[in-house]
Amino acid sequence: MKKRNAILPLIIILLLVVSWLLPTEAHSQKEETAGMEANINVGSDGRDGFSSVKAPEVPRSIMFAGKKISLTAKDRHERMDREMISLCYSHTNSILQIKRANRLFPIIEPILKECGVPDDMKYLMIVESTGDIEARSPAGACGLWQFMESTGKEYGLEINKEVDERFNIEKATRAACKYLKDSYKIYGDWITVAASYNTGRGNVNKRKRAQEEDLAIDLVLLPETSRYIFRILAVKTMFENPTKYGFRLRNSDLYPQIPSKTITVDSAVTSWPQLAKKHGLTYLQLREANPWIRETFLTNKSKKRYKVAIPDAKALHYEPQKTKAHNPRWVTE
Repeated sequence: MKKRNAILPLIIILLLVVSWLLPTEAHSQKEETAGMEANINVGSDGRDGFSSVKAPEVPRSIMFAGKKISLTAKDRHERMDREMISLCYSHTNSILQIKRANRLFPIIEPILKECGVPDDMKYLMIVESTGDIEARSPAGACGLWQFMESTGKEYGLEINKEVDERFNIEKATRAACKYLKDSYKIYGDWITVAASYNTGRGNVNKRKRAQEEDLAIDLVLLPETSRYIFRILAVKTMFENPTKYGFRLRNSDLYPQIPSKTITVDSAVTSWPQLAKKHGLTYLQLREANPWIRETFLTNKSKKRYKVAIPDAKALHYEPQKTKAHNPRWVTE
């Protein structure tokens, strides 16, 4: 009897705890269900409850390097469509391309003009490297224009353990202009020039002969080269009106040009870090301004003259209010 009297209070307590938990759990389930319904109902079109994803508009034609290229043929339309979709929904690279171009295009555009190369070929550079000065391919191509070592040297670039001018924006751009102009003498068509830049002149020549076509845009090419052509056209299309394709940037989002002065070095440099400190910089900051420097020293036995950019130390601090868009159409404010 005493045992029963001891158990009874425990049973009552257990029943009270269970009765208290059940409503709470039910209430929690209601909240969870409501939250799920809220998430499902969040949508931009108000019809199916999901955020809508639009296919980017493919233009019927595009002007490239002064030539009108029709995109109404089924194969051209669908190849362009693929690259537009890839570009517009690869947000990381696409946004970075515009940000970097704000710093690079003011340097590259005047060189293209001076060398007699169409301004649109700057988009080839964007496709090659996404505007990343330090870009390096698995095959060993380097810099904005992705020169292989042998080709870079052929076109006058110094490449060794201490200096690699594939990373020199001005010199690499001038070398690329020479290469592109040499190709244009062969093909007379800038899109075909672009294809040869990707796959090599020999491959383009072989396919032109076999397929009895003159223009690379109408050739059966390696899949990468076939996409490469239309990727360049897609980049130009998006760059000319980013807002239309869903990219909304402010002036402060863009990477600004860094004002700098130039000094000339015509002898050995025992320590680039020490030279940087003399100008109130770190070695990292000096390297970013002169990415062609590949070591902490320069032997320079030949007494070659090197132009070294010394950035304004104050301008290396982020001041978004001072950033201006190189192209007003890149920003929404």
